[in-house]
Amino acid sequence: MQIGTPLSPSATRVMLLGSGELGKEVIIALQRLGVEVIAVDRYANAPGHQVAHRAHVIDMTDSEALMALVKKERPHLIVPEIEALNTQTLAEIEAAGLAQVIPTVRAVQLTMNREGIRRLAAETLSLPTSPYAFARSQQELQDAIDGGIGYPCFIKPTMSSSGKGQSRITNASEVVAAWHYAASGGRVNQGVVIVEGQIDFDYEITLLTIRSKNGVGEVVTSFCEPIGHLQKRGDYVESWQPQAMTKNALIEAQRIAKAVTDNLGGLGLFGVELFVNGDQVWFSEVSPRPHDTGMVTMATQRFNEFELHARAILGLPVNAEMRAPGASAVIYGGVDTKNLSFEGIEKALEVPESDIRLFGKPESFERRRMGVALATGQDVDQARARATLASSLVKTKSN
Repeated sequence: MQIGTPLSPSATRVMLLGSGELGKEVIIALQRLGVEVIAVDRYANAPGHQVAHRAHVIDMTDSEALMALVKKERPHLIVPEIEALNTQTLAEIEAAGLAQVIPTVRAVQLTMNREGIRRLAAETLSLPTSPYAFARSQQELQDAIDGGIGYPCFIKPTMSSSGKGQSRITNASEVVAAWHYAASGGRVNQGVVIVEGQIDFDYEITLLTIRSKNGVGEVVTSFCEPIGHLQKRGDYVESWQPQAMTKNALIEAQRIAKAVTDNLGGLGLFGVELFVNGDQVWFSEVSPRPHDTGMVTMATQRFNEFELHARAILGLPVNAEMRAPGASAVIYGGVDTKNLSFEGIEKALEVPESDIRLFGKPESFERRRMGVALATGQDVDQARARATLASSLVKTKSN
């Protein structure tokens, strides 16, 4: 593996498509390894724009705009960080030899669409999942629920992130609203929603799974310690590591995660979401990139998920060991404003073993994630208490 010098003819160039808080940390990790990074997003001054060598604002679903930018910048690697992309154009870019898509074009196409990845897991790989069906109309949705999914159930867009467009419904009177919310809440309206039956599980985890090369160039799979998380309205508000699991459940979780990521192929870190009840494990979703719940690794691991992703996509060896139990807690905007300020940071940082990350998003919404509090402790319970306390001490206001 050879890495050049940024802003010189020998530079190793990586383009991120999507430059939010997760992309920002990937950019920082890549730059520490001497990589030249181009950050792309749909709005100006995105978090990743603020730390990249160059920044661009385009509609990444626009084929012509995306192709023109790649031809202009000539990146060696393209790293998709969001779902709202023109994946057919990415396939054309890779086929033309203009750049390599991370982890693979097929992986990006499958994982950005819940229909593709659910059919792969359940129908191709025969992995356990919750009951599900896809509906292309309100009537199809009702028929699927009546035909076996039942109540309670979850209605989701096939393409969305951070809980957008997702509903849990318990009776027929809620179907119409859930259909319209899912149809309007996706990043790209595909005209189809997924309905999932509720399964009884004890907890939900993210198993960060890394496909990397070892010292002799062989592709190997590594796992971080499992991450537990708490969700509200379909979006994560807390995460912690490690999540306690039985030995059999951990073995099964790793088996499922490896089966999915081996099929998707390529190099990089994947966030595999799983439901767990005792020794039983069900596949939920997978992202071929760092996961929001994995921000806890900035406190807990020798190399956080962003550094692991950077090393893996560059073909470098990784080390996924955990240093200490830890937790993260989201800091929300609280107000709708384009001129946000934060107070109480000094109080938050007085919490033992705590830290704060403020993302630098140019516009705040009441439920927009604007930062995260991190903490370690003697155990997960202590770390969670510290992280939630630190988060609560950070106050936001519109200037």
